[in-house]
Amino acid sequence: MYGALWRLLPGPAWLRVLLLAVLAAVVVVVLFRWAFPAIAPYMPFDDQTVVDTSPGATP
Repeated sequence: MYGALWRLLPGPAWLRVLLLAVLAAVVVVVLFRWAFPAIAPYMPFDDQTVVDTSPGATP
């Protein structure tokens, strides 16, 4: 995949590296801005799996 991206991008090597860095930054921004918030309600991160059964604990 990286080889295909390298061959598709125009210009010398330094420009390709710059373009790949910009593309990676765009992917990260899109994931954090739209993709991750969209799937967050479906993830079990807020589920409590440890229950305190010690004496005096409130249920």
